[in-house]
Amino acid sequence: MSYCRALYGMKEADLMVHKIYHDQHYGFPIEQDDELFCRLILEINQAGLSWTTILKKQESFRKAYHDFNIKKVASYKEKDFTRLMNDAGVIRNRLKINAAIENAKTILAIQKEYGSFKKWLDTHHPLSKAEWVKLFKKTFRFTGGEIVNEFLMSCGYLPGAHDESCVVYKKVLKARPAWKQK
Repeated sequence: MSYCRALYGMKEADLMVHKIYHDQHYGFPIEQDDELFCRLILEINQAGLSWTTILKKQESFRKAYHDFNIKKVASYKEKDFTRLMNDAGVIRNRLKINAAIENAKTILAIQKEYGSFKKWLDTHHPLSKAEWVKLFKKTFRFTGGEIVNEFLMSCGYLPGAHDESCVVYKKVLKARPAWKQK
């Protein structure tokens, strides 16, 4: 079921947080590396949990991970890891926290080689979902098929974020997502 259709069956309490994400963020291209990193980390943290949980905690994530500043997260030490493990505002999972720190370090290396994380993504676009998953698994930590698919759909590299009948679909097309630029 698409995200667009899933909104219709949500509880009222969860609907608003999803509606804002659906209408203003999901499927739209992201230009800034820190925001791409943010989306990757949120997708990694969603694994095994509901997207509602992640959306409700996203501001806590943003604060805990220094607004997803890649350089700051890449420089995290043991005290930062411990701080995150004790922060109820984020997902306190050792593997996920370690993945955020290590993936920030990887993105710094990518930025050095390609100029930006976005340019790295653009350089590899277009790939099939299977090719993207293989590349991400080789490059990053904690990036399986669903995480990679949702990350790439959510930031406009793979189609499918919205049904053509969704009112947001045309707005996404106007934003020129990478999948439409093939």
